Formats: sequence, C-alpha cells, structure tokens
Amino acid sequence: MTDASAARDSTAQHDAEHGRAEADRYEEGIVTDFSRRMSYSSYLGLEQLLSAQHPVSTPEHHDELLFIVQHQTTELWFKLVLHELTDACRLLRENELQPALKRIARVKHIQRTLTDQWSVLATLTPTEYAQFRGFLGNSSGFQSWQYRAVEFTLGNKDARMLRVFENDASAHELLSSILNAPTLYDEFLRYLARAGFAVPASALDRDVTQGYRMNEELMPVVRDIYEHADEHWSEYEACEELVDLEENFQLWRFRHLKTVQRTIGMKTGTGGSSGVPFLQKALDIAFFPELYAVRTQIGAPA
Repeated sequence: MTDASAARDSTAQHDAEHGRAEADRYEEGIVTDFSRRMSYSSYLGLEQLLSAQHPVSTPEHHDELLFIVQHQTTELWFKLVLHELTDACRLLRENELQPALKRIARVKHIQRTLTDQWSVLATLTPTEYAQFRGFLGNSSGFQSWQYRAVEFTLGNKDARMLRVFENDASAHELLSSILNAPTLYDEFLRYLARAGFAVPASALDRDVTQGYRMNEELMPVVRDIYEHADEHWSEYEACEELVDLEENFQLWRFRHLKTVQRTIGMKTGTGGSSGVPFLQKALDIAFFPELYAVRTQIGAPA
C-alpha cells in the first residue's frame, strides 16, 4: 500500500468515526417539539437578551458590539454579586456563618471572571475605540448603579453618589436603602459580638450611612482571632474570606485602570471624571482595614 493510499484510508476511517459520533449525539429521546414546552431560549429570555445590544455609532463601528457586550456582561455578574452579598448579610444576621461564607466564596469566583474579562476589552485598540467613543456622549461606567450598590454593601458609602441616580427612581430607591443598611462588615462585627467577642460599641453603633473607616478600638478583637486561630477557626476563616474578597476587588479595580490607560491614555472620562487618576484613587479605598492592619501587629516586637 502506498503512503497516499494509507492516508486516504486513514481519512476515510476518521470521517466514518466522526459521522458515527455525530449520529450518536441525536438520540431518539431528545425533545424537539417546543410548541407547548419551555425551551432553553424561552427560559433564558434569549430573544430579549440577544436583542438588547444597540450600537449608536454611525456608520456602525465593528468593535462597538464588543464594548456593549463587555459592559452588559459585567452588569449581569454584578446582579449576581449583589444577590449573593445581600443573602450573606441576611445569613450573618441569623448567625449562619458557614452558609454566609459559601455566598462569599461564590462572589470570589465571580470576581475572578470579572477581572479576566478585562482582557477581552483590552483587545480594543486606541484607534478602534476613538472611532466610536464620541458617540457614547456622557454615558460612563461611573453611572452603574449596581457597581455602586456593591461598593455600598462592602462599606464604601458616599451619599453624594445618589445625585447621579436622581433621574432613575428605582435605582435611587435601592441605593438609598443600601446606604441606610449595615454593610457586610457591619453584619460580621455584629455576629462576632453575639458570639461573645468584645467588639467595641464604637463599631456596633456607628452611623452605617457613612463609609467605613479604620477603628483602632477593634484591633484587640481582630488580633485575638488571628493569634488564636485554633480556638476561633470559623471566625478566622471568615476574616480571611473577607480579605480575599477585598483583594479580588482591588485586582479588578487595577485591571480596570490598566485597561482604560491602555485604551484612552490620560484622556478624561466620558462621564466627566479625570480618567486614570480618578481610578487610581480608588486603589486606596479599604473595605476591611483592620483585617489588613492586624498583619503589621502579628509577630511585631513588643
């Protein structure tokens, strides 16, 4: 048999096997009639979801769809993050620490996806973005009420941000509600107090409408948890989960900054911000400052 004949026989065999594999995918029991059944598409609302992308550039720029899908996908993940964090707060109020940590663990996985997602937008070159950026007007990620809701829930509250949403009654109402509610960290500290830890009144009775700030009076409690982790393992684990949550958020912020810098350089943002310098400031914001400060204290000379 010649090499050419052998190659033809091998190809024919491969094609036959591929054909059998394809045929095996279509089993007799597979449902194909959805005239009266719920389908994958109807369950997910794909008709609405996939028709929700409306480029505004004229003529329509090829890369604007990427820009829209990137941000819509982010908003969908934010919706799930809020869903999980809200329930984590509820579970902490009900002293259900482990289920609350399960919610936080899921958020951590979502955060990794959100951070990796920036690499897709980073394929948009400055020249490509410049060709449709002007059509965006003043629309900006700064106006994402879900992002703001996540930040409020984690402790970075600022009542002035509500002004941005005065023309969106439902968003304004939700953010007002979160502004006046305890943060995830507040709920954790209240859980610790109910569990017998000497959490100071200054932490338990603080004005929850204000952004969380470092509380030196809380440091002995946090240090006790870390230095006696074997006795307080669940609380120690919770502290580390919160540190992971904050670190992931900071990585997302940093990746956002670098993607913006890569795409528009030092231009101002479409929403009126200073752009990169504005995003740089966010890297100094801490949600759970005592959980980082304790690392300086542990093992330090007396």
